Formats: sequence, structure tokens, C-alpha cells
Amino acid sequence: MSIAPDNLSHQVVTGFTGTSRSANDSKEGKSFHRIQAVRQQQGVSLRSVARQMNSTTATVREQEKADADLKLSELLEWQRVLEVPLADLLEDSDTSLSRPVMERAHMVRVMKTAASIAEQAESDGVKRLSDMLKDQLISMMPELAEVSAWHSVGQRRSLNEYGKVVDRRLRDDFFTAHREE
Repeated sequence: MSIAPDNLSHQVVTGFTGTSRSANDSKEGKSFHRIQAVRQQQGVSLRSVARQMNSTTATVREQEKADADLKLSELLEWQRVLEVPLADLLEDSDTSLSRPVMERAHMVRVMKTAASIAEQAESDGVKRLSDMLKDQLISMMPELAEVSAWHSVGQRRSLNEYGKVVDRRLRDDFFTAHREE
């Protein structure tokens, strides 16, 4: 027995704009969230998200697609990993990310750059300047103390992850077949 009025019993609320869609409506072409845009603006890699969520990169990649209809628990997990308000993950065609989230994303990028300069500085003067910049950024936003420098080589794979070479295999006779020609 449902306590909802008959005219509301077949509607599902989506997003935070107050709009709703029928449970029978097609999900094709519907954008449910902005997880991918938020992740990219925050500068967080898929591999990092997968590691923090104890998941695979393939699963995370599928979840971040805008047409993926995620459970609330999955959205809350994304919110935890990306450290943004839940409302910023939901689709709302009229607004971009909230001002505080945009500012945080910019501050993280500046901190990564300052940390990279500090790592690669060859002179004491440049090192001191970059350390001063890092200290000033941390005084403005203490959570930046944990931000690392930009990756100079790329992120290393764990032993149980394979590179693209596994997907791009050559035939066993590739080298012998081409020698005979």
C-alpha cells in the first residue's frame, strides 16, 4: 500500500531542480549527473578515484558517464572522493559548478604547480619562493597541505593492472610472416 497520491505514484524525482520523469520514460539521451566534468575540474584521475573507491577503472569509467543512472550510495561515494557538495554532482543545465568548488579546483591546480616548481627548483631562491607560495596557499586553505606535485612521468601501475599493450596484441606469427614477404 502506498501513501503517495495516485498521480505521484509513478514518478521519480531526478536532479535537484524539482523536475521529474515518469518511471516508464526512456533513459536514452538523459543526462543524470556531471561526475566526469567535476572530476576533471578537480584534477583527479580515474585511477585515483578507482583506488579510493576500491573499484576498477572500468567500473569508475562507466559510473562517470552522464547517462549512468547511479544509486544514491554511489553518488555519495563520488562526493566523498571528489570532496564536493552532492548538489554539484547532479545535472542542472542552468549552472556550472558552484563558486566554492571552482575556487577549490583552481587552488588545487596552483598548489600542484607550486609543488612541482619546488621539486624541480635548481636554485635556492626559486625553492624559497615556491615554499613561500605553498605556505600562503596552505594558510588560505589548509587541506592543500596534502596536495602533491603534478606527475612528471605519469602514474605507475600496480602489479595487478595491465597497460594498453595487453589490448593491442600482435598475432603469434607477425614477425615471421612479414620476413617471408
